[in-house]
Amino acid sequence: MANRAPHTQQSTEQLKQDLNHLTQTIEELVNATADDSRSNIKEMRERAEKRLKETRERLESRGERLYSDARDSIGQQADACDQYVHDNPWSSIGIAAGVGMVIGMLIGRR
Repeated sequence: MANRAPHTQQSTEQLKQDLNHLTQTIEELVNATADDSRSNIKEMRERAEKRLKETRERLESRGERLYSDARDSIGQQADACDQYVHDNPWSSIGIAAGVGMVIGMLIGRR
């Protein structure tokens, strides 16, 4: 887990930079439209579209990485739980019975 912290911080910083660049480009586009110079508007629009596309691709990539990391982590946790149950069957039965009793009592109160 400690290994993921620098990666997460780096991703957060990159996201901040991407959004900052996109914001600057949009501001430039807004300022360019105030001039009503057709060539200037076209150039700013192209830059804004390019940065928007780049930012979208980076966000999608990060989302896919986060999904993959979460899926791997859940898989590892499920494997660890399965191993615990195999190593400690009676403890697992006791825990399951206790949880079942608590849930039964909570449902019974309704």
